[in-house]
Amino acid sequence: MLIDEIRQTAPKVLSPEQRESYWENGYLLLEKIIPDEWLDRLRAATDEQVERSRALTASDAVFDLEPNHTAEEPRLRRVTSPVDQHPDYWAYARDSVLGDVAADLVGPDVKFHHSKLNFKWARGGAEVKWHQDIGYWPHTNYSPLTFGTYLYDCGMEQGPLGVLPGSHNGPLYDLYGDDGAWTGALSPRDAAALDAERTVYLPGPAGSVTIHNCRTAHHSAANDSPIGRPLLLNVYSAADAHTYTFNPLGSSHAGEIVRGAPTRWAHHDPRPCLVPPDWSGGYTSLFALQQGESPASM
Repeated sequence: MLIDEIRQTAPKVLSPEQRESYWENGYLLLEKIIPDEWLDRLRAATDEQVERSRALTASDAVFDLEPNHTAEEPRLRRVTSPVDQHPDYWAYARDSVLGDVAADLVGPDVKFHHSKLNFKWARGGAEVKWHQDIGYWPHTNYSPLTFGTYLYDCGMEQGPLGVLPGSHNGPLYDLYGDDGAWTGALSPRDAAALDAERTVYLPGPAGSVTIHNCRTAHHSAANDSPIGRPLLLNVYSAADAHTYTFNPLGSSHAGEIVRGAPTRWAHHDPRPCLVPPDWSGGYTSLFALQQGESPASM
């Protein structure tokens, strides 16, 4: 759907001003929108994933580990597709207010794409370099948006999401390096050219949700504080957005309709999109790609 068409639908959760702000700036922060009941379930599920990781000495298809991960001191960077690892993650993605908010922003028919649970572990959790999401998983249009749920309080010292307002209406950047290899991040040249002084950082108390459009340029700093920062990420799109490359973070729920109904027509945005490598033979993680780690080390 086009934005003018979405405006004709009554919002479920957001105010008209919040919708317009998202469409203009490419992001939102909804503070403390998630009830404690959900947070309790998600925290317990996350504790289970950390316990599972203790038995690992190297990353696998589910757990992406920091190089200094040990059983005694687990240090995760990511749990891939948590909706397939614990039923409460999928229940949250399907049944919580997230789906209603997505409907307010992309139209009444909403499709689930993927999820991930990113960690910035205390005292050294990895930075995420400037990038745009859509180059990792292109769609026929630019409705996809990512919801980040803070399971605990997240302050500036823990490396919250930083977004560049309005960048979703600007250019898409090349995430390949000069040598032709995928880096998953803006080149140092392009990153230096960003008007980074306009960056808006989105800290928030537990239960807050960040939202950013798939074209929005964003990054986050390393976490050098003594407090870790787990961030549960769920990606949705309008139901008329269809993928045309391999989903590197696929799950059993990819493509499920969480609000409304499937559509019979695909909506094609005329603006071109960067095509990523073919990851059907294997994918590591954004962290490993941006840090230049070889697949053999994963």
